[in-house]
Amino acid sequence: MSLHELAGELRAHAGLAAKRDVAAVSALLGAQAPGLGDDCAAIPDGEDHLLFAIEGFIAQFVEADPWFAGWCGVMVNLSDIAAMGGRAIAVADAIWAKGEKGAESVLAGMAAAARAYGVQVAGGHSNFRSAQGQLAVSVMGRAKKLLSSFAAKPGELLIAAIDLRGAYRPVFDNFQAALDAPPERLRGDLELLPEIAEAGLSGAAKDISQAGLVGTAAMFAECSGVGMRINPHLVPRPEGVTLARWLKSFPSYGYLLTATPEDAPALLARFAGRGIGAAVIGAVEAHQKILLDDGASCEEIWDFAAQALMGCAA
Repeated sequence: MSLHELAGELRAHAGLAAKRDVAAVSALLGAQAPGLGDDCAAIPDGEDHLLFAIEGFIAQFVEADPWFAGWCGVMVNLSDIAAMGGRAIAVADAIWAKGEKGAESVLAGMAAAARAYGVQVAGGHSNFRSAQGQLAVSVMGRAKKLLSSFAAKPGELLIAAIDLRGAYRPVFDNFQAALDAPPERLRGDLELLPEIAEAGLSGAAKDISQAGLVGTAAMFAECSGVGMRINPHLVPRPEGVTLARWLKSFPSYGYLLTATPEDAPALLARFAGRGIGAAVIGAVEAHQKILLDDGASCEEIWDFAAQALMGCAA
């Protein structure tokens, strides 16, 4: 696939298009929602920040893979907390199902993930008289030092850190590297993010979401009011996975971070020390575009000066 064809496929990615829904929320809430577009709400609390996030899951996913949907309810929320340099305190859930039987697999997946990651499910809401199964999970955490989607600066390097020790979970483009991992490894890998923040190796990060790596970079750049130039061939990638599919995938452990050229080697070493694929994949620049640049050609994915994505510019 040429870079031109790859760029066209990424621009048409449904996961990226869905992020435009945030613009409507941003417009309706306006000044009532400072920091909208970050992975969590960050609430000052003394010298620390309380973090609060919530994830809702599409009904098709809950119906097709209820146990894994329950697992993901915990996992993706903990990832959001880590993306902002935090450690989780507890999670809560809201579940709708056709009877108690319809909720069993979802709740079993949540319980398994809570045990694996060492986090408490502290409560929530249940409705077993629903016409269809649905799930939303929230999490609270605390950060001593924040990582933020609003803190990337021109001149910094763009780094991708992704756990490649996994496989796709049919039928969606969800790449999971958690189900067979020892709990101690899962917890230690999440701990890397607050450690990086507290060591001052980075001040800006974003969890790779359903928008895929390039879509997440677009969200990241818009929040920070910057542009990003990405070489897709430098992105850590599992063997046997096409580049187009990988750049649209939702990895169970995947982050974009920025760092100065001086701090980047130490940051990369932290991930390498735990067997996580990490590499410099591009740079943060002063323009307001997302560019794919493989050294031979360059393609524009998004121009924020021409069109907002989430409407959350710094």
